[in-house]
Amino acid sequence: MKSVDPIETLFYQAPLIEEKLGYPFRNRELLLLAFVHRSFINEHRDQMLSHNERLEFLGDSVLGLIISDYLYQFLPNHPEGELSHLRSQIVESSSCANFLLHLNVSQYILLGKGEAMNEGRGRETIFADLFEALIGAIYLDGGLEEVRRFFLFHFSERLERILISPVRNWKAELQDYAQKKFQKPPVYRVVKEVGPDHGKEFHIVVLINEVEEGHGSGPSKKIAEQAAASMAALKIGLIEQE
Repeated sequence: MKSVDPIETLFYQAPLIEEKLGYPFRNRELLLLAFVHRSFINEHRDQMLSHNERLEFLGDSVLGLIISDYLYQFLPNHPEGELSHLRSQIVESSSCANFLLHLNVSQYILLGKGEAMNEGRGRETIFADLFEALIGAIYLDGGLEEVRRFFLFHFSERLERILISPVRNWKAELQDYAQKKFQKPPVYRVVKEVGPDHGKEFHIVVLINEVEEGHGSGPSKKIAEQAAASMAALKIGLIEQE
């Protein structure tokens, strides 16, 4: 019995993927490449294939540009620091993974057997990388305006919700508090790293005037630091307890 070729299967699924994306590719090879994970290549060295990491690299920059332009246009009175915080909130790994899940195309990614069994934060990273690779593929296929149209078509309502009630930047508020009260900034320390390199969880504590005031964890140091700052803000009264 002839074995099923995953690449061939993905090729025949491409029209359905394009329908879900709402974008028909001129060069369908770019679409297929976006769905090939490095782990799949490692287990199929007999096939002359590449993986999606270069597309991911490109897509990360393109997405950042689109979001930066959107925030600049719609928030004309916000300072640079607030715009940067909003952008990082929108393009962080967990947000990109959620964008990908919203598109309902995660089941098409080609993974090696080990990664296919992986769950949790490792899977979130794979989804986030795939979303950025798709952004890169659309950019190469149709240009910046097509990427902008694609993103806003699917996620404009989500952007509007973020702009209406953005997450507060607890690190910035905590630093302002510490500088005013103790004339020195908070100190963040990594106390533990859990998990493999592709799915680490960072555990961080924050000290104010050499006293531990909060701790937090997350899939990146930035997210863990925000969590620790939020706990410290609650402890010292910057956040009102309900």
